[in-house]
Amino acid sequence: MKACLVPLALLASVATAAADAPRTLDRLDDASRWTATHTDDVTASLRQGDEGGVCLVFDFHGVSGSASMRRTLPVDFPPGFALSFRVRGQMPANTLQLKFIDDSGDNVWWYQQAAFVPSPAWTTRHITSREVGFAWGPVADRTLRHTRDVEFMIYKEAQLTGSTDKGEVCFDDLRLAPRAPEAVPAPPPTANAVFESRASQARRGLYPRGFSGEQSYWTLVGVDGGARESALISEDGAVEVARGAFSIEPFLIDGGRLLTWADVTTTQALRDRYLPMPSVTWKADGLTLTTSAFAEGHPGDASLVLSYRVGNDGDAARDVTLALAARPFQVNPPTQFLNAPGGIATIHDLAWSGHTLTVDGTRKVVSLQAPSRFVAVANGPVTLTERLDARDTAATPATLHDPSGFAQGALLYTLHVPAHGHVDLGLVVPSRADATLTPPTDVAGWLDRHADAVAAQWRDQLDRVSVHVPAQAQAIVDTMKSGMAQILMSRDGPALQPGTRSYSRTWVRDGAMMLEGLLRTGHEDVARDFIRWYAPHQFSNGKVPCCVDARGADPVPENDSHGELVFAVAELWRYTHDRPTVDALYPHVRKAIAYMDTLRASERQPAPLYGLMPASISHEGYSAKPMHSYWDDFWALKGYDDATDLANALGHADDARAFAASRDAFRTDLHASILAAVKAKGIDFIPGAAELGDFDATSTTIALSPGSEQSRLPKALVDRTFERYWEDFVARRDGRRAWDDYTPYELRTVATFVRLGWRDRVSALLGFFFADRRPAAWNQWAEVVGKDPRKPRFVGDMPHAWIASDYVRSALDLFAYERAADHAMVLAAGVPSTWLDGEGIAMRDLRTPYGRLGYTLKAHDGVVRLTVTQPVDAPGGLVLSLPSGEVTLARGQTVLEHAL
Repeated sequence: MKACLVPLALLASVATAAADAPRTLDRLDDASRWTATHTDDVTASLRQGDEGGVCLVFDFHGVSGSASMRRTLPVDFPPGFALSFRVRGQMPANTLQLKFIDDSGDNVWWYQQAAFVPSPAWTTRHITSREVGFAWGPVADRTLRHTRDVEFMIYKEAQLTGSTDKGEVCFDDLRLAPRAPEAVPAPPPTANAVFESRASQARRGLYPRGFSGEQSYWTLVGVDGGARESALISEDGAVEVARGAFSIEPFLIDGGRLLTWADVTTTQALRDRYLPMPSVTWKADGLTLTTSAFAEGHPGDASLVLSYRVGNDGDAARDVTLALAARPFQVNPPTQFLNAPGGIATIHDLAWSGHTLTVDGTRKVVSLQAPSRFVAVANGPVTLTERLDARDTAATPATLHDPSGFAQGALLYTLHVPAHGHVDLGLVVPSRADATLTPPTDVAGWLDRHADAVAAQWRDQLDRVSVHVPAQAQAIVDTMKSGMAQILMSRDGPALQPGTRSYSRTWVRDGAMMLEGLLRTGHEDVARDFIRWYAPHQFSNGKVPCCVDARGADPVPENDSHGELVFAVAELWRYTHDRPTVDALYPHVRKAIAYMDTLRASERQPAPLYGLMPASISHEGYSAKPMHSYWDDFWALKGYDDATDLANALGHADDARAFAASRDAFRTDLHASILAAVKAKGIDFIPGAAELGDFDATSTTIALSPGSEQSRLPKALVDRTFERYWEDFVARRDGRRAWDDYTPYELRTVATFVRLGWRDRVSALLGFFFADRRPAAWNQWAEVVGKDPRKPRFVGDMPHAWIASDYVRSALDLFAYERAADHAMVLAAGVPSTWLDGEGIAMRDLRTPYGRLGYTLKAHDGVVRLTVTQPVDAPGGLVLSLPSGEVTLARGQTVLEHAL
């Protein structure tokens, strides 16, 4: 018997090996078990592969979206595991996704590989449990334990010009092997993590603020329509020369001491308080350094111009050195992860020619005067700033290659700065690699001339509506004008975008609301170009894509988009009466309404869901699981209403009757749904979603503007919705409610309060929001504002152009807005009486659907005097809103005096 015994250690080894053996989940030898799926206007089919496996054959047909193959295949996952499958095929670079969906269908885990190009021959992909992450869903416990369905998906990426949208990818032999969690290798640290670690061990200031554990802020530098070539300047004076590119960061060397952003007092400014020509000024020990940035030219052929003024406030001359360092860091910090990840921007090659620094063989930095020397270092234990901090400024060879991609180089300028004087220097960074520039002999004069020319161009763009207010309110007007510049700089040609990094895509909801602000401020051409560009991306079934980018139209269902397209076309008509353009766009309106009719007819479940737009994720709060969002419904109702008006205006009587019938039925269902939801949830406000009864006043603002539904909704519900918002706002403002961050989309509530007649509360809202402009002098908001300004977080784009449009529309409403109930132009409903003393306020050339509006308003001894300098013939007339009440002007009346 002894000879038959097997050692226990061997038995344990065999058992462990068996437990770790891979298990075949699917041999993929039967295509009938799988189903091909695809998004709108994409085609997809399956076939059994000639060399085994199941092949997904697809064609994107010029739109964005996905093609996939899916089957029910329950999987129980161990705590750690390794997945493998074989893949072959032929297609341009796209994102490969392997998804696992739970029994509810709501929760998804996935593996993603961007820029995947399959080999024609079979290769095996290996994936560990560390690489499979939670994608989306409402589940609280995101641990991957059991799923029901498996899906292989090809998600379209932006294609190079001339590449094909077609492809075929074959999958075979999907396997799963258990692994001890501690045996699953961790991914190597990212480059961002490496440099964040280095920054934590270095003197503060030797690395950018964003790498040093502090939230940083920045603003945009660009030309109108030139989002692709736009630059960023940080609050500390570093400039990211293009999207995702390296930065030029300034340092001063004074008496052998290196001065960084951490060693100085820093202030920011815009030229003339509102032009998009930002500057950063350092002050330390009688020295100043002002870094200014602007862009000139036009999209596709623009140049970034950087000027550096080193000043001396002392009574004796100073000898200092200015170092302008090209570093492999974006201004967009490491906490930014969406669409355009921030942090590192590799530099492999530097070449200095005597007046031009060429980075990676393509990007040129032209110095307008010769520096004293050039210093460059490759990645290593001693970085460029640490070398400068150690007073090592010896020149280095004119070229440098760093295979790691972390090269750094600096232009050093030894300067003799006279007492109470300054020295001006400049750099130019052209967007085109073949651009040439001969350095001028008079650098200061050259910089002044070019800056003056750019400033004049921006004044022409931003001063089309004239608003004069007392000094105490000037920031409100300046920020409005800066907001318009942010919208114009963030657009990519005709494509309006909320940002240039995280949000460099075009959403129709953002674009439609920007379009209203553009039309009101005299940018009809920009509004027209946008809607003419966007409308043709409509899908063949009439569905309006939620957004469009370099991949094409996005098929994700967000059911506000259809009404927003119609609204945009109708707004263009109301403000321009451009019959040829609107006639060309009208078929898109008709198709969008037909698609909304189909959606509405599909919702036949009991109240409060009956007859609504289907559930979607158009409201960002519902991204985990689609909901029946009233945001969608108010936009749909606005679309029906505007389509009816358009059809009547254009003479399409049959369409007008059909659209009106749909509108009236939808309005009945929507109002019934709101009342049913309020009753079912026991609430006294208009909820955000029908099935949740959630409170979201920022979303509900859309019902009033531009939704135009205020007079039809139950007044008690409307008032309570925004009264509750006010109560929560006051508690947050006064420190009685804990909060960490918020989104400045809340600026929409300013326009809502104006329409509700809550004039006294408007100033409190503006005061709170204005305190969160960061930096305040740059007149901007990020998408996310944190209570602790230095706590690192994702903040979205700075500036965020959709938020800028929310503010622009709200700011204009303070002075004049069209009341939907009677189409009257209401004047000064958001203007505090304190603004009316002395010279009062004046507005001129505000665009309205009835022409250009202008007026002056001032008070003396408790009596106000209104003078209408540019009358408009609004159907409801002109209504002056005062703290004492409303006064309607008689037809033709241009002067009115009334008690304040």
